[in-house]
Amino acid sequence: AVAAEIGQRDLERKEVDYLAGNKFHRVYAFNDPVASSSVGSCISQLNIWTRTDPKCDIEIIFNSPGGGVIDGMALYDYFQALRRAGHKLTTVTFGMAASMAGILLQAGDVRVIGAESYVLIHEISTMAVGKIGELEDVVEFTKKIQNRVLKILASRSHKPVGYFEKHWRRQDWWLDSSECLKLGIVDEVR
Repeated sequence: AVAAEIGQRDLERKEVDYLAGNKFHRVYAFNDPVASSSVGSCISQLNIWTRTDPKCDIEIIFNSPGGGVIDGMALYDYFQALRRAGHKLTTVTFGMAASMAGILLQAGDVRVIGAESYVLIHEISTMAVGKIGELEDVVEFTKKIQNRVLKILASRSHKPVGYFEKHWRRQDWWLDSSECLKLGIVDEVR
């Protein structure tokens, strides 16, 4: 029992040291769905780093199933503001950057993927309940967001908007690291 307790304390101490090292080196692990809480936590931590070191480099490592497009676009805009303020932003995927996380991956000055990692790209999804007119409004708004996402992908890759529209239409499009590099979805494979 004592040995187990000592072992547990040692593991906890190592985890604290690891997390402290990440904070010191400005590495943020985004391991949750993209939602208001995870986006808020990320922005809060990055605000601390950027205020204490106004020109620091930042690395964000994604292993996320994706999530809300509005929350994700808010984080994307925040990342762009950091870049405009002079921060070098490296976005990394170890594991997966699915759905909205794949779009967030595009926000970096340098975009990296692990050799055994994946990116999922697909059409924007939404849910709506209401009168026909209300549903039509939701569809129009969703199309507007989707067009923005397509422009982000096309602007950061070697392919036009139509290429992405063709490949993601009515399906999930999983890309491995070599496919991501070939398409220009990432800049390097680690």
